[in-house]
Amino acid sequence: MRLFQGVAYGFIELRKGSYLMSGVGLMAGIVAMIMNVASLGTWLNYGVDFTGGTLVQVGFQGDVSAGELRAALGGDQAATITRFGAEGSGEFVIRAPLAEGASITEVSQNIEASIAAGLPGESFEVLRTELVGAKVGTELQQKAALAILFSLVLTLVYLAFRFETRFGLAAVIATLHDILITLGFLAAFRVEIALTTVAAILTVVGYSLNDTIVVFDRIRENMNKKGARKRDPMDLINQSINETLPRTVMTSATTLVVLVALLLLGGAVVQDFALVLILGIVVGTYSSIFIASPALLEIQKRWGTGKSDEKAKKRPQPATV
Repeated sequence: MRLFQGVAYGFIELRKGSYLMSGVGLMAGIVAMIMNVASLGTWLNYGVDFTGGTLVQVGFQGDVSAGELRAALGGDQAATITRFGAEGSGEFVIRAPLAEGASITEVSQNIEASIAAGLPGESFEVLRTELVGAKVGTELQQKAALAILFSLVLTLVYLAFRFETRFGLAAVIATLHDILITLGFLAAFRVEIALTTVAAILTVVGYSLNDTIVVFDRIRENMNKKGARKRDPMDLINQSINETLPRTVMTSATTLVVLVALLLLGGAVVQDFALVLILGIVVGTYSSIFIASPALLEIQKRWGTGKSDEKAKKRPQPATV
């Protein structure tokens, strides 16, 4: 049995409602960012990777989990604990913010004392202690923003070459929508922004684009069918979305099952990463249907197909949306 077989939902007719819902989400994110500036001093809740702090690498002789180590540190959620090396190596990297007036030596000694008190039966040693400066954090913020911007530019170039410029513009609009909604969520709930969070956002960009390209490819395929020029562009887009709906829903559902399991069972280390991905998958699926396709229709109405009138007179043109 195939899900959604033969359905004919009017997705494009709902575009005004989707614009309103997305606008409310974007405004809520902007308000959250402004409130963060007033209370935190920054738009987002940046972690040690971006604000600076201490990095302490410890090695255990026995088998210690990240959860046990976090419990030994008093369950401090401000500290980021990641396993270093292969599974079972017993080495962890602890990133902690540097408190005002504290030195890197004091922070390292406090971590060492907490581990010794919380895990009295475990033998360990401090392998490395480093200071992550605020300048490094600023550079990481800039590089993260450039990475996202670079991905959008490459998307526009690829889709303009693979399809047409209007497809690329519509995909970039939808991707920007996904990024801004995700950042607004992170700002509203003050999720800590670490390097893994940036990796999750870039993953969301790739997933959203992949879903959008599947829909666009079906739209282009239906555009080139015989008699497509006589059809209402809105009906043609709706048909294309409905034809790809089973694939869209099943791909998103199976991906979400894995991510929810990762969120619930993966521990504190990967919770933020999984949370960002879950939000991104939901928003990306929504935008490929309710943002990217309507944006393509709006671009078509305002600027046409992007092909010159002279060429249009010389040879028949395929149906457009």
